Amino acid sequence: MNSQVGVDVSKAKLDAALLNEQGKYRTKVFPNTASGCAALFGWLVEHVQGGVSQVHVCMEATGTYHELLACSLHDQGVLVSVANPMKVKRFIEVEGTRNKTDSADARSLARFCRMTRPEAWEAPSRAVRELQALVARLDTLQQIRQGELNRLDVAHSAVQPSLQEMIDVLTQSIKEVQRRIRQTIDDDPDLQKRDGLLQSIPGIGERTVAQLLARIGRPERFKSIKELAAFASVSPLIRQSGTSLNKHHGTHAQGHRELKKALYFPAIVASRCNPIVAAFSQRLRAQNKPKKVVVVACMHKLLAIVFGVLRSGKPFDPSLVSAAGA
Repeated sequence: MNSQVGVDVSKAKLDAALLNEQGKYRTKVFPNTASGCAALFGWLVEHVQGGVSQVHVCMEATGTYHELLACSLHDQGVLVSVANPMKVKRFIEVEGTRNKTDSADARSLARFCRMTRPEAWEAPSRAVRELQALVARLDTLQQIRQGELNRLDVAHSAVQPSLQEMIDVLTQSIKEVQRRIRQTIDDDPDLQKRDGLLQSIPGIGERTVAQLLARIGRPERFKSIKELAAFASVSPLIRQSGTSLNKHHGTHAQGHRELKKALYFPAIVASRCNPIVAAFSQRLRAQNKPKKVVVVACMHKLLAIVFGVLRSGKPFDPSLVSAAGA
């Protein structure tokens, strides 16, 4: 690759830095919208010698904010890498970069891309992208409906009819999105197969299955459960040095917050009805572990079972899970 591009992604904008063969930068800011992604691609076509086949674009994993640009560029044939934010942070620290701005971060990402040659990002299939959009929409509708229900409980009688009307509309919209989620899964053979595998795991219901299918995507893109746990932000954060520092700070902040949230209640249910997770939970409670620690550990355990079932292509079997030590 002759040129590397670093893109600092935020909710509203994309700060791009193009690093050419001569070590010179060209920078520009684009809105983080479909039209902004198209404009960024046009900018690459205009300024990259040899065409977009000679460019490598690198961005950090930023929850869901990077997904629009990554998919857009990937579909246009651009080599895209989505880097672990912690690796990029360590790279910047080693470089000794002092300035902390979006533009400076974009330049650092371009240098990171040139120096480390991160692996190519695997784009989700069209069906998974559609499922992701529908699952995100369902979450939004359910949050709005719950807010209206909470207001209805304390509202003046003058506004109760209006609130109830809105609740009814939202309820119908939720049912329609749920129907489309089911149809999207049923219409795609790969999603349908993985849906059946996840449904076999005690503690995981239909709503959680859709969230897992949307947010994990193809399980093969994760080399190990450790990698998936980091992606889901359920890896423990430990700071330890000598005898003066030995602290546990919950879980790493980097990762997919929505996936982590999707695992919370299923892990609590699984700690009661899933034989593997239940035994694990009882063992931790017997050691007087704090409740929060137990729940997060059960989330990790449940995710390990999910990973094992998806990678093996076999339904949940407690004896096989026990033997594998998930």
